[in-house]
Amino acid sequence: MMENDTYKTIAGPSPEVLYKDRGSKFFGYAYPIVSEEEVKFHLENLKKVHFNARHWCYAWQLGVYYEHYRANDDGEPSNSAGMPIYGQLQSFEVTQCLVVVVRYFGGTKLGVGGLMQAYKTAAQMALAAAEMIQKTINDTFVVHFEYSEMNTVMRIIKEEKIEIEDQTLEMNCEFKINVRKNESERIFELFSNTYKVKIKKFED
Repeated sequence: MMENDTYKTIAGPSPEVLYKDRGSKFFGYAYPIVSEEEVKFHLENLKKVHFNARHWCYAWQLGVYYEHYRANDDGEPSNSAGMPIYGQLQSFEVTQCLVVVVRYFGGTKLGVGGLMQAYKTAAQMALAAAEMIQKTINDTFVVHFEYSEMNTVMRIIKEEKIEIEDQTLEMNCEFKINVRKNESERIFELFSNTYKVKIKKFED
């Protein structure tokens, strides 16, 4: 059985959404991210935009296998904000994504149940407003060959619809290629068995 080699994320930042409950305002935002550093950047930005707000609660999920996540209540009662937001990331099955909900206190306490509902709803609205996209999990390889083998290599690339990420075309040529994980073994074999062509896994 083939393992799943796709993941779901969002195409770009969502438009701002607003949910109100008993005078409190909850502004929701979703952002595509690839690292924790970006979380800090978006939070700092929102703190400038909403400098009078009371709480900036958030949750994020990272990794193409959905392996890293964090939820932050930012001063709200424990598990009343971050986890309901994270629950929506799970519900929408998205990764490489940050959701922030900014709260302005309206004077009436909502209680833990009310807060959970409000943060969940604002997160849900933000993700619903974002454009969802499916991406493939890829392996990256470097293919080395002499210029004389260009036609052979290009034929494989065209036939297999392989994406070239980077290339050096001189006497000795080099292609950096992205291949879907489920296809990577077969493509590796294909190039390995091609005369005068060398292929190796790309290491960062």
